[in-house]
Amino acid sequence: MADVALRLLSFASILGGLLTAWKLSRHELARVYRFFFGYLIFRALYGLPLLSLNLKSNWYEYIYVACWPVCWGFYVGTVLELYRLILARHRGFYTLGRWAMCAALAISAALSAAALLPKITPQMPQPTVVMGYLIAGERAIDASLAVFLLLMLAFLNVYTVPLARNTLAHAAIYTVFFLSSTLRMMLASIFGIRLATAFDLGMAATSCACLLAWFILLNAKGEEMHLSVPWFGPEREERILYRLDALNATLMRAGK
Repeated sequence: MADVALRLLSFASILGGLLTAWKLSRHELARVYRFFFGYLIFRALYGLPLLSLNLKSNWYEYIYVACWPVCWGFYVGTVLELYRLILARHRGFYTLGRWAMCAALAISAALSAAALLPKITPQMPQPTVVMGYLIAGERAIDASLAVFLLLMLAFLNVYTVPLARNTLAHAAIYTVFFLSSTLRMMLASIFGIRLATAFDLGMAATSCACLLAWFILLNAKGEEMHLSVPWFGPEREERILYRLDALNATLMRAGK
């Protein structure tokens, strides 16, 4: 019964992704959110064949292992895309944050791989070794991107950067989506495979809810409407933005 529910939720999630991608294209937002749009399409391309395969089949494993690292690329690209949209007027902060995130990803992946090495023995089957490295890579990327998403939200809470309503909604929804995925990986690591189906069901339900929110909130009007979070009042907001511009100019000069 749980497997049937998981397949239904997975199908609903893929369908929701395709509908969201169609709406982004229809409202000419696919170019604004390129990595997010690409992720939705790619997810459907590999997700639909997986729904027709047995979870224990070799082909399921082959497709999953081949596509998993590609999804990581879309995750990183989507976070950088959000970072770029939020800091479009402050290239100094964006450049510093981009290099910091790339360095954190590399260090985190290396540490995860190093921690896994003592557990790998010559007697282990090759597929088990590959899956071990993939899981370690997933944990490293999830942890690094989760930190950057939280820092991004903290930045928005401190500085009143005027942003398109779409960008604010996308940042909030993607943070919920990604942190849910990160939590699922952490819980699966702690409690093991016996509760994996329950965690997968929870993530599939969260994915459906997030995709519904994306489909409803992202539209052409949302690109024209600009908001500031939080709202401190015109005078204080102007002072905060002046300081932010000054810090950005300093970073730009240091970068040159």
